[in-house]
Amino acid sequence: MTDDRGQDEVYGPERAQRLVSLLRALAERIRELDRANGLLEAAPELQKLLGNARSELFHYEVRLTYDTPEIAESRRIVEDAERRARELEFEGGDGEEEG
Repeated sequence: MTDDRGQDEVYGPERAQRLVSLLRALAERIRELDRANGLLEAAPELQKLLGNARSELFHYEVRLTYDTPEIAESRRIVEDAERRARELEFEGGDGEEEG
């Protein structure tokens, strides 16, 4: 079984372009309804469209804060090295005389 979390955590250019298309389609639908004086009558449809757009915008905003797998691995290596350095400093401090 493959792990798709890494794919979900990175908001790639293709998904960003789909979001732009979604927002443009929403804007066009609102313009169409406005021209036909049907904005209020289409409230359930608009609620659904706005909910979809809101959800995707939320994912866009949140996913931009995640590291790519490569950056996450680099960060892990650096943090591991820093932890090991602290452990060595701590172990080295036991054998020194105080004075």
